[in-house]
Amino acid sequence: MIDRDLLNFLRCPVTHQPLREALPEELHALGPDLTAGLIREDGQMLYPVRNGIPQLVPGEAIPLTRGPSPQ
Repeated sequence: MIDRDLLNFLRCPVTHQPLREALPEELHALGPDLTAGLIREDGQMLYPVRNGIPQLVPGEAIPLTRGPSPQ
């Protein structure tokens, strides 16, 4: 869990959008190894949090899809 005061200052390093904590359901959908993360305001990227440290590096970002899944 990220301190609320700190979370108010954290931003996406690429777009500078605010970040929010990922919900357990969102993390579960990405796999069992991911236990914490921060999602960009537009919902397109997740930055993992490892050992309580947000990995706010563009190469660490996990793309999230919001559209329908391919058939």
